[in-house]
Amino acid sequence: MTIKIIMDTDPGIDDAAAITMAINDDNIDLKLITTVAGNVTVDKTTKNAQKLVRFFNSDIPVAAGAKQPLIKPFEDAARIHGESGMPGYDFPEDLPKPMDKSAVEALHDAIMASDEKITLVPTGSYTNIALLFSEYPEVKDNIERIVAMGGSLGMGNMTSAAEFNVFTDPHAAKIVYNSGVPIVMVGLDITMKALLTPESLEKLPELNETGKMLHDIIIHDGDNSENGIAMHDVNTIFYLLHPEAITTEDMWVDVQTEGPAMGETVGDIRGAYHDGKTNASVCVDIDAAAFNKWFINEVSHISK
Repeated sequence: MTIKIIMDTDPGIDDAAAITMAINDDNIDLKLITTVAGNVTVDKTTKNAQKLVRFFNSDIPVAAGAKQPLIKPFEDAARIHGESGMPGYDFPEDLPKPMDKSAVEALHDAIMASDEKITLVPTGSYTNIALLFSEYPEVKDNIERIVAMGGSLGMGNMTSAAEFNVFTDPHAAKIVYNSGVPIVMVGLDITMKALLTPESLEKLPELNETGKMLHDIIIHDGDNSENGIAMHDVNTIFYLLHPEAITTEDMWVDVQTEGPAMGETVGDIRGAYHDGKTNASVCVDIDAAAFNKWFINEVSHISK
């Protein structure tokens, strides 16, 4: 049974890999890509999404979204993803045009038109989704769940407390976590365990042109170590397809919106403060070897 999803994203190197998997896996029906400012500015993230759609000769529509967070100043991650967001590969330049409607309008229309509930997969800041819920709360009834890359129960990667996507727009994240829509938090607790190993990275260009493309952009990712490269956003797609490889714990997650802990996702791990209520399934462990095996296998089956 195919999973109908919409990706709200800010490509970004690891976003590009996630979009690649979502476009090409037969078990996923990617209906729409919406873009948001995050890793780089929204004009660049939109262009990068269009590059990927064009690379795979896909007709998936792309709609440009929020240029900045709801309240706090915008701070990108070009130091990690490069000035363009997807450096290292010469993509086609004859790109399809983005939709005339905004990301929020495109999200509303696609969700309400779907004959099945949609799964939202945000891999950037959650600004577009927060705006959607604020303007069109009726869409919540046609959303199966949100599988969101972001957050951490431990240390952050933007500050000592905060992960980048949530830190970028903590006020939006708070709206999303308080929305009542089921959420799976795919955070640093697993994405820093499921690193793409040097051995996996070395195999990519041998597989096909898609493997070469991914290799050429991934080697420019600044989020790396001698043990491998963090493919944060790809873990959302891996979770959708192989939840058995990931351990989750249900808990209430609060988002801090001010002070030195701004952007921190605080999990009530003892169930002590919310009368037993939960608002998220938090990913806490992952089979890293299975992730690497899946990543290579997915790319090897792509026809391009």
